[in-house]
Amino acid sequence: MPSLLIADDHPLFRAALRQAAGEAVADLQVREAESLEGVLAALDAAPQTDLILLDLHMPGNHGLAGLAAIRAQHPGVAVIVVSANDDPRVVRRALDHGAAGYLPKSSGLNELREAIRSVMACEQWLPASLRAAVARAQSSSHDSELAARLASLSPQQFRVLALVAEGLLNKQIADRLDVQERTVKAHLSAIFERLGVRNRTQASVVLRELELSDPARQVV
Repeated sequence: MPSLLIADDHPLFRAALRQAAGEAVADLQVREAESLEGVLAALDAAPQTDLILLDLHMPGNHGLAGLAAIRAQHPGVAVIVVSANDDPRVVRRALDHGAAGYLPKSSGLNELREAIRSVMACEQWLPASLRAAVARAQSSSHDSELAARLASLSPQQFRVLALVAEGLLNKQIADRLDVQERTVKAHLSAIFERLGVRNRTQASVVLRELELSDPARQVV
């Protein structure tokens, strides 16, 4: 039975996604999460999940950082980014960081159904209105290198990196992950080497480079 995880903090939007997804794929098992923490917990509980519809700006998710976390910790799960941001450069970055599709929140239900069917069939999907512009948007060599470095981290190393970016100290990280402090130090040494950085501050900057502004919160 195919399985889908809807990751968005707006209940009405989740309901619309659930309805459209059920119409797109027969016998689809659908679960929901309203924060990045909830997404990762749901994937830990059900790693066989086939597809995630991921809001870039849900609680705990800062731009592309959540996508990077999912790709690092659960590389077998396909992700369609769902966002109000339809800037072709942002779409290009999302694809470079491992998204299988990108769906603007202004899309209609027919596009949503088409996106789900396409990605479930192991195809990449973009709305017709964005394909030409995204094709013209050049990939950043820095972004591609960053995606590769983040993908080289183990799931536990990525968790440590995320907690470092939140400002937690080694002992706090050890308590949060229920490991010994020397284990955290060993993870940090590996993280620094794989990311090509020398300290915690530089490692935190790596994740901040994935942050994006939320168009829904911009003041006109």
